[in-house]
Amino acid sequence: MSHQFPIRVYYEDTDLAGIVYYANYLKFIERARSEWVRELGIDQVQMKADGLVFAVRRVEADYLLPAKYDDELVVHTSMEPGSGARLVVRQDVMRGDTLLFSAIVTIICMTVEGAVARLPAVIRRFVH
Repeated sequence: MSHQFPIRVYYEDTDLAGIVYYANYLKFIERARSEWVRELGIDQVQMKADGLVFAVRRVEADYLLPAKYDDELVVHTSMEPGSGARLVVRQDVMRGDTLLFSAIVTIICMTVEGAVARLPAVIRRFVH
């Protein structure tokens, strides 16, 4: 259950030094996770209508090498062992065969009112 999401680095993604601003890696992996969830067949609009949303609980990130303007990157997303209450996702940002950024993201499910909730059955089947 891995997913690949291509990204090109635009000028707006870079800082004064011409490298990708550190916070933008979080945006890159968020976009990739959204597409990965969609590919799994999970409709987040319907989830919200049913009163549930995903929330990031924790991000452990390693910035290894810089990406620069116009680089073509790929975000690799894969599931790590989780539980019925959380998803754990590994996301690596690559330029070719070179690992630039790596993150372990823990995602929980919440009610729209903000209370922690068990993952819906349709999602729990992916967690193992």
